[in-house]
This record gives sequence, C-alpha cells and structure tokens, in this order.
Amino acid sequence: MISRETIDNIISAVRIEEVVGDFISLRRRGVNLIGLCPFHNEKTPSFTVSAAKGIYKCFGCGKAGNGIGFIMEHEHLTYPEALRYLAKKYQIEIEEEEQTPEQLQEISEKESLFNLNEFARKYFSSVLFNTEEGKAVGLAYFRERDIREDIIQKFQLGFSPDKWNAFAEHAIQEGYKKEMLLKTGLVTEKDGKLYDRFHSRVIFPIHSASGRTLGFGGRILSSEKTHAKYVNSPESDIYNKSKTLYGIYFARTAIAQKDNCYLVEGYTDVISLHQAGIENVVASSGTSLTTDQVRMIQRYTSNITILYDGDPAGIKASFRGIDMVLEQGMNVRIVLFPDNEDPDSYARKHHPAETEKFISGNALNFISFKTRLLLEETKNDPIKKAGLIKDIVASISLIPDAITRTLFIRECADMMTVPEQVLVNELNKIRRNRLNKELQTQGRDYDIQGPAFIAPPQPLTEADASSAESQEKEIMRLLLLYGTDVVKIDQTDENNDKVKVPVMVADYMVHDICRDELEFENKVYAAIFEEYRTGLDSDQVPERSYFLGHEEKEIAYAAVDLIFTPYELSQNWLKHNVMIDIEEEKLLVRLDYSLLSFKARKIDLIITDLQKKLHGNDSAEDVTIIQTRFRDLKAKSIQIHKKLNRIVIR
Repeated sequence: MISRETIDNIISAVRIEEVVGDFISLRRRGVNLIGLCPFHNEKTPSFTVSAAKGIYKCFGCGKAGNGIGFIMEHEHLTYPEALRYLAKKYQIEIEEEEQTPEQLQEISEKESLFNLNEFARKYFSSVLFNTEEGKAVGLAYFRERDIREDIIQKFQLGFSPDKWNAFAEHAIQEGYKKEMLLKTGLVTEKDGKLYDRFHSRVIFPIHSASGRTLGFGGRILSSEKTHAKYVNSPESDIYNKSKTLYGIYFARTAIAQKDNCYLVEGYTDVISLHQAGIENVVASSGTSLTTDQVRMIQRYTSNITILYDGDPAGIKASFRGIDMVLEQGMNVRIVLFPDNEDPDSYARKHHPAETEKFISGNALNFISFKTRLLLEETKNDPIKKAGLIKDIVASISLIPDAITRTLFIRECADMMTVPEQVLVNELNKIRRNRLNKELQTQGRDYDIQGPAFIAPPQPLTEADASSAESQEKEIMRLLLLYGTDVVKIDQTDENNDKVKVPVMVADYMVHDICRDELEFENKVYAAIFEEYRTGLDSDQVPERSYFLGHEEKEIAYAAVDLIFTPYELSQNWLKHNVMIDIEEEKLLVRLDYSLLSFKARKIDLIITDLQKKLHGNDSAEDVTIIQTRFRDLKAKSIQIHKKLNRIVIR
C-alpha cells in the first residue's frame, strides 16, 4: 500500500501541463492552456488545462481531474497504477505504508500466488520451445493452426508435458510449497500424491488488465472422449472467472483507440484475430457473459460487437448476454459468421482486410439481428410473432437512456409493421412491472400506475425546488479553494480586550457547521466534508490537491467542477485602475455570508416541515412541542436573514 506521504510527494511533483502534454498538443490562451480533447472527437479545442490549479477540464464532454485522474482516464489505469506511473515519470521512490499483520499476510499470500503463476507460465513456455516433446507436439499444434511464432510469444503460449506430475515435481524442487500449488489449482491431490492439472495440454495463460498471470486454460490434443477438451484454472484469491476477460491486457489500448470491443468465445478466436491485425478483441473464455465482464469493457469503450459462429442454438442461449450489455447502457452490435465458421477459422482462411471488411459489413444492431434470426420461426403465426415482438421490446426496456429506447421502439415498429404506440404501451407496462417488483423487494407494496417512462420531462418537485444544493455547493467551493488558508477573527481575551486570532478556514467552517449539527444532502459533498472533519481531528487537514486526485472518481470530478473556471482575472484590469472586489481580500465576509445562507436554508426547510406537522397533528401535547420548536426556529431564522440583509415575508 502506497503511503500517504508518498502520494502527497507524487501530487506535489506532478505538473499537469507536462502530464497532459505527453499525449496532446497544448497552446496557451490567457493564463490557461487549451488543446483538442483526447476523450472525444472535436475540431474546436474545448480541453482546458489550468497549470496554476493543477487541473484539467473539457467543456465539451465534461471530463475533468488532476494529473493522476488524467492518467487513470487516458491510460485506463487504477488509482495505484496511475500513482506508480507518475512516480516513475518524476523519479519518486515508492514508499510502502506499514500494514497490519493480517493485511501483510493477505498481500503476501496473493503475491505468492502471482509469483507461482508467473513461474508456471515461464515453465510451460520453456517446455514448448526448448524440449523435443514441446516442439513435436505443442509447437506443431500451433503451427498447424497457422499461428506465427511472434504471436505465440506475445500471448506467452506454452505446453505441459505428457507426464502426470512433471510440473509438480519441478515446482517442489524449486522450493514452492504444496499448499500454494493446490491453491492456484496448478496441481491436484489424490491419495497423498500430486498431479498436474494441465498435463498433456497446450497452455493459454490468462492475464489481468495490467498483465499479471491470473490463471491458465489448457487444451488437450488427443481425441480421447474421457478427457475434457479444455480445462481452466479453478477460482482462487487472484482468479475470478466472472471478472476476467481473456486478452484484455493485449486489447485494452486498441479497444480505447477504436472505441469498440469485439467479443468472442474462445482463446484461439482472440489469437487469430490479433494475427489478422484486429487487436480490439477479448473472449469470455467459454463462460456466459457476466455483468463484471461487461463493466470491464466499459472502462475502455461503450461499444461492444459480439462475434458469433453459425450455431443458432448457441446464439439463442447468448441472448441474455446481449440484454446484459444493453442494461449497462452500452451499444451492442452482432456479427453472425457463415455456417461451420467461427472468428478463428474465418480469420485463418481469409486475408486480414477481408476479415475486417466482413465484420464491419455484417454488424447488425440487436433488433435487426434478433428479428432476422427469429422471424422465420414465426412462419406468419401471429401468436409467435407477438411473442417475438414482446421479446424484442423486453430487451429495449432494459436500456437506461430514454432517447435511445424511443429510437429503438421506432425501428422495431417499422421492421415488424406494428403501430409505434402499441410498442410504447408494452414497453411502459414491462418497465412498470419491473419497478413494482423492485419496490416489493424493498418492502413497499404499492403499485406504480400509468405510462411513466416515455413521457415529457416532469417539472421540479417541491423537494427539488427547496433543496439546499446551491448553498452546499458554495460551502464546498470555499473549503476546497481556501481550506488551508488562515483568516483572523475577532475574539475577547482574558482582559476583555478584542484581539485578532488566526484560524484556519477549514477549522472555522467545519466547527461552525458541526456546532449547529447541520448535514449535507449531497452525498459527495457530505463525503468531502467528512474528510475535512476527520482531518481536523487528527491535525492533518487535506490539501485541495488531495481531493483533485482522489481515488473516488465522484469526489475528484466534483472537486474539479467546484473550483474550475475557464476564465481568470487579467492583470490588465489593475493597470487601468479598474476597482474589482477580489474574493481573497474579503474572505472572512464571504465565509460568514455562505455559512449564514446555508443555515438559513436548512432552518427554513425545518420550519416548512414543522408547519406541515402542525396542520396534520391532533395531539395537544405534540402541538405544544412543535409550536415551541417552530417559534424558536422562526426567531433564529429572522435573526440570520437580518444579518444577510434579507426581509422574511412569510
């Protein structure tokens, strides 16, 4: 775990203009720098970098953050990976924070598993290239499938010899413990003896997105019916099949560049397409597609193209995967290969350009695909056709975006020659029923009535109109901009003399809000405020840069949005003796005004709630308590509004 001090050193060393400048061309505009956004296509620069504040923001697509956030977004790295990337760039030594014995034990075991898998990967590769059996059997198999040697080495393919315990013996001799061998699943145990799980198989290492070896897949080369064709590593502390995609390490950059991910079924599909120059491809490794796998792809693109072989039964079974992609708000297209062909065989039989042309020319959206595949089965049977339409509308109902749903409903209506309103009604019914079920699971047994899902935008509710969002936003902005600055406040000393006492802005604001027991409605603001509060308790007030590079993206984005402005005050105003109020010069006044506004809104909301309780309460005792509370708060409200130079008219 990287220590807090090291993280602070990295944040201090990072120069946002240098980090961003490694990837895009920037030019100066006033005090800021601008360039073409690397996260979306644009012709006019809207990507703005503030070197003074150490942040970037695109006013086109909304992406924002500091240097760490930029590397995470652009290179698709995790927070620790981005820190290590920048530490290497700025030659900062990573200092690991001391951890509890339990944490160290857990990390030690996981690292041991990773190390053992890496040892196994090198062993299998060495057997493939450096032994007679490996060359005659394993290498011959790959060459029969026209896989080039550079691709074999790229994917780190290997071979496990035709001996029951060859790897187990070798690993034990090299000092690896039996317990760890069993945990990785590289070996099994029977009657006290160890046996290689992958003996007599060609080996496909399975990598994480950062390139570490998580597990293995092994294909048997004999035609024995008693043995499974493929064997995979079992689940372990480092390998979770439902969260892993074969080839993601080799495909992630291409997926981001192409803004599309090809999804196939098997290892050789991925390898053959890579050899054909199509690198934005991953495999679900023969398992049903999972939500975690979809979300992994979503880190790099919102577009998935699923490549199927010509087996109709297998395709129908995979419809659930298509629905899963739609439910995550992603765009899905499907390519169906000719009968008796799959991506592997097609790529080996055709020129790379032909393969690329076939995929791009035959990609259908899910409505066209489902309709073409299933319409023949209806054979003009109206009941079967109605079932197909309901099936397609059910898929459309999973799409989160209302506009996209509307467009697909229109396309479905055209293809199936059904009135659009009929499909809209069916869609609303499906979504309404789904919501009712969700509410029932939460213990809420009332029904949602009416077509509430494809409809014009609704006006703000009373709760929305009376929220404290703007006041909370201003409090957060001031905390982030000036939290570690110092203001001088008036206090009375022991001699009753007025003196100026220096107080940190964060201390002044946090204690004032906590004293009145006020809470933030916005969850992200509440999280930021809590970090300031705990920081003050431990005398470690977080710097603004800490929030700008926060590992929680919601916090980092909020921090940038709160403090970033595309314009800065020019010094030319001062040259012409134009007098402008500068916030920093009247900071205490600004703080007091914002705190009072925040309190006023919170108190007014409580008063409104008390008024509702008074109208709906018949208990004399309760009414007395509520009236007393109401009068106290009303008096306080009038006092606060008076300080704000406001007149209360209700």
